[in-house]
Amino acid sequence: MEKKYVAYIGSYTFHGSSKGIAVMDVDVEKGRFIKRKEIRVNNSSYLTVSHDNQYLYSIVDEGVASFKILPDGNLKHLNTATIKGMRGCFLTTDSKNRFLVTGGYHDGKMTVLRLKENGEVGHITAEVFDKGIGSVAERNFMPHISCVQFTPDEKFLCMVDSGIDQVRIYRFDHSDGTVRMIDILHCELNSAPRHLRFSADGKYMYLMSELKNYITVYNYRVTEKGHPEFEFKQLVSTLPKKCDELSAACAFRFSPDGQYAFCSNAGDNSVGFYKIDDENGLLRVQSILPISGDYPKDIAIFPDGKHLVSVNQDSGTLTFFNLDYKKGIIVMNGLPLRLDNGNCCVIVPVDEEAAE
Repeated sequence: MEKKYVAYIGSYTFHGSSKGIAVMDVDVEKGRFIKRKEIRVNNSSYLTVSHDNQYLYSIVDEGVASFKILPDGNLKHLNTATIKGMRGCFLTTDSKNRFLVTGGYHDGKMTVLRLKENGEVGHITAEVFDKGIGSVAERNFMPHISCVQFTPDEKFLCMVDSGIDQVRIYRFDHSDGTVRMIDILHCELNSAPRHLRFSADGKYMYLMSELKNYITVYNYRVTEKGHPEFEFKQLVSTLPKKCDELSAACAFRFSPDGQYAFCSNAGDNSVGFYKIDDENGLLRVQSILPISGDYPKDIAIFPDGKHLVSVNQDSGTLTFFNLDYKKGIIVMNGLPLRLDNGNCCVIVPVDEEAAE
């Protein structure tokens, strides 16, 4: 019996028809979603799943909402916890599901919260308000935390600040959930670093910059003295050579086998398709093609690696594509699926029998 999957898509609810979190059945073979139901929450702007696939966490107006993922893929609300700040825009968990970390775009705050054994979000263990001044009025003039990620060894926590063009590196104490800043990775002025991801083998870091529309590749290692080290290797554009639109890089994802990378661009409304070199982690552009929607806020790769879905916030659609690795292109797969104000998509395996 083939494995069953469910997709969860977070959406804004301040206008339009979306209720918060859409639950979709995943047809892996056809590369499509079938809408099952919606869970009512206030403005679900980012989702993440625990590493054991048992719990779903969502940014909401009140802070963070936690859900138990039931065997059939439906969600059971556990609790909602405050982050004592303005609403967040990103969240992640450690591999043992002991801590949840949120990033706040509006107030420049990173918050660490303890997770309970039953998946509920507990008390705050650390709070960091970033400080600094950017250079672009109305956008990059103050701290905006756009991403928080653990390093592969989980010794350190990376806090991406798109407002002041920095990635701040914190040593993370897993005993009590506290942090201590030990280094700063300075980015190009006005580049607005947005999201970062590490390769599956932990050797490379990929940092996507929103306003300069490029991905920077770094070597990552821990020195003999126990200090994190990031060595610049490559800078590659997310946009086609001819692009007349004002554009912003939005989402960055890997294929399940870690051999390819994908990046979406708002404005240009495209997705970049990259081959990752096995020897050195460098990116080679395969194609940059239209996503057939407006403002592709997020993209997700299907578990078989053969399909891609784009979550298009402004057009209120999900668009689906087949991935042709030999030609290095995406090919549209059927008609768009309507979903207002989509923000983020995660695909999770569920119990085969219960999902029937």
